[in-house]
Amino acid sequence: MRQRLLILCPGQGSQDAGMFDLMRSDARAAAMLASFRLPEDPALLFANRHAQPAIVGCALATWEALRDAAPAPALVAGYSIGELAAYGVAGALTPTDAVQLAGTRARLMSDCLQSHPGQTLAAVSDLLLPQVAELVAGDLFYIAIETGEDSCIVGGPAAGLAAIMEKVVAAGGRATALNVEVASHTPYMQGAVAPFAAALRDSGFHPQIAPVLSGIAAEKIEGKALAIEHLSRQLAEKIVWSDCMDACAEAAVTVALELGPAHRYRACCRCATRKSPAVRWPISAASMA
Repeated sequence: MRQRLLILCPGQGSQDAGMFDLMRSDARAAAMLASFRLPEDPALLFANRHAQPAIVGCALATWEALRDAAPAPALVAGYSIGELAAYGVAGALTPTDAVQLAGTRARLMSDCLQSHPGQTLAAVSDLLLPQVAELVAGDLFYIAIETGEDSCIVGGPAAGLAAIMEKVVAAGGRATALNVEVASHTPYMQGAVAPFAAALRDSGFHPQIAPVLSGIAAEKIEGKALAIEHLSRQLAEKIVWSDCMDACAEAAVTVALELGPAHRYRACCRCATRKSPAVRWPISAASMA
């Protein structure tokens, strides 16, 4: 059976002090990482302005180490900031441009804190999405990412987080605060949309080797105009990640490869597409260490 490879680029949350270790064992990936000049201090990895470039750089360096041994991807998808990395994997953006745009994205999102200081994200589970939306609306929170029928990420003012968590628990759900300092994918980021679109328009854009899945629409995107629209809109609009995973399955993906940040690379279908059979692509033992 012909394999159809899905490349997944993760978002914020899985950073750690060893996230670049494996890439530094490959000469080309190590050279790429060095060119990005990413911060070495682990204490900075969760600060928004450092985290976003680090995550994009990590994903692209991982792909640099693996791409010669991998089949051409049929589809690329990225979770939140990972969607920018996805355009790097798809060849539309050079790695340097993608990392620089990640820095611009982070700065513009942090600038939104001036008009709405003190923002946060939290994971909510065991409650249906309409119920969550109703629970959080009165506290000026929004659903930022739909991860399942009964799980999501919500974003809003940090001062209201305790009240939100109490409401969720009282309704029979669970809530966990996330180590993220901006309410990504909510209207609090609207001020970053237009300037980020302008930064994307000023960047070089090359023919894609594969379509990229839009996080806000779960649609395949090809071409600069649509890429700019979806990458900029997603800063302030809800990501429908559960729909994206269904779209991957409908695209007949047989194998999914997730590109760090982590201590190992994961290659499987079950973890990424709920409707696909569990088929593994035999990548090298060194890359799975």
